[in-house]
Amino acid sequence: MSTATHPWHRQYTAGRPLAPEVEHGDALSMFRAAVARAASAPAIHYFDSTLSFAEVDAQSDALACALLARGVGRGDRIALVLQNIPPFVIALIAAWKLGAIAVSINPMNRERELALLFGDCTPKAVIGHETACRDSLARVLEARPATIVVTTSELDYQTRHDPRLLAGIERHRADGVPDFAELVARHRGQRPPPVALDAADIALLVYTSGTTGLPKGAMNTHGNVAFTAQVYRDWIGLHDGDGILGIAPLFHITGLIGHIALSLLIAAPLTLTYRFEPGVMLDALRERQPAFTIGAITALLALMNHPAARRDSLASLRAIYSGGAPIAPAVVEQFEAKFGHYIRNAYGMTESTSPATICPVDRRAPVDPLFGALSIGVPTYRTDIRIVDADTGAPLADGEAGEILIRGPQVVPGYWGKPDATRDAIRDGWLHTGDIGVLDADGWLYLVDRKKDMINAAGYKVWPREVEDVLYTHPAVREAAVVGMPDAYRGETVKAVLSLKAGAQASSAEIIAHCRERMAAYKVPRIVEFIPELPKTVTGKILRRELRG
Repeated sequence: MSTATHPWHRQYTAGRPLAPEVEHGDALSMFRAAVARAASAPAIHYFDSTLSFAEVDAQSDALACALLARGVGRGDRIALVLQNIPPFVIALIAAWKLGAIAVSINPMNRERELALLFGDCTPKAVIGHETACRDSLARVLEARPATIVVTTSELDYQTRHDPRLLAGIERHRADGVPDFAELVARHRGQRPPPVALDAADIALLVYTSGTTGLPKGAMNTHGNVAFTAQVYRDWIGLHDGDGILGIAPLFHITGLIGHIALSLLIAAPLTLTYRFEPGVMLDALRERQPAFTIGAITALLALMNHPAARRDSLASLRAIYSGGAPIAPAVVEQFEAKFGHYIRNAYGMTESTSPATICPVDRRAPVDPLFGALSIGVPTYRTDIRIVDADTGAPLADGEAGEILIRGPQVVPGYWGKPDATRDAIRDGWLHTGDIGVLDADGWLYLVDRKKDMINAAGYKVWPREVEDVLYTHPAVREAAVVGMPDAYRGETVKAVLSLKAGAQASSAEIIAHCRERMAAYKVPRIVEFIPELPKTVTGKILRRELRG
């Protein structure tokens, strides 16, 4: 792709190259380099335990040998159906040491969802939680008797067993299923034969959410992973040993790149806590003093609203980024008032291997004067962004809203086993995101909304995110989602679903009046509903589709 000068290059941090050379051709090389220079340094903190890079190296060698002895080899898929625990990282590296492909799968998926994913990627091996192997995962695996199964427990690799997350969880070994830790111990000291990997080899299969159809496995290559890990490091200015707080799920692209791959690149400790629980995260911040995190805005809001949160709770963090959903400017202001930290946004998707645009670490994002949207950053190194008409594909001028297209080293080559879907999503190297955005003359990108979420109210376009941003300026609102509802007269009408802050009160009439003062009448919600919690994906995205009933 072109490395010609673009308007967004003016926003880059001074003194840094516009297109830095990628240091590693594959993700395994990043890890081996970290072990070579920092073997004794901490690689993973998990509650009260710590694993060094040398120990992760030894355990991933052992696991790779155990899987190799059971017939797993180059190109095979190894499904990781795990939460944020050390075996996820160890198994990921073991897969790469075999030249295999790691498939990251949400362990909260139910039987139907797991069956669909396993039918698509046909894993040779599955590594999952003991608890899951008593339930839906076990039933799916019964139909796949040739699949190698290894189980682990969230109670392993620690002794703290925090009741806020682990109350009621007990060990339960399934008959005939090998235990992760025992398998590693049995093969300790063994090393798998070396493999040669290059940038085009597939490192990960990461499934899209499937909100617009059946999930598709994005083929994130070793080159994609190595590039985007370096984007985080170079863009933010992170250094060896700068700790990372694992807020995002590791099975999500943000966790895979902004947590694991980044920690391997900069030989830094990754703090894991099994799952996100705000009180546990605040304890981990105090105990481990990480320098960086990236997570969903809903998770950051949960930290802000937790009763144990103090002004200095996030003092060790030098940079906080959010990805996965737009952020209302009012939320950023509230967070900064609470902690003194400014949240910067990053934007990408599974198919762009995490960030395509990102706010410079030394700048505050502007707000679009028309849509009221906080910018999601500028295109990062070696990346082009184009805005086109969502219907015709014609390029649009600066300031016009259209579909966001991405081109760069982070874009995947396609979807696993789905050539038609690949041709539809990636054309001439450009990833068609399905997101609607605005690119201004200075290179700042603004996310307006998902193309499919646009509301047509009496012929007027209403973007839910714009209305949500106004709702967040109301002092009682904790979380907000806006959807279109069928309306016999207007075609669609605007509905707002809200959860309120603890102890706060507001009426529908008050919310409507608040919006009427701040936006055109056709955008104002006609329906306002209050519920205790908005439904979310496990990665923290609010599920608008569940609010349309």
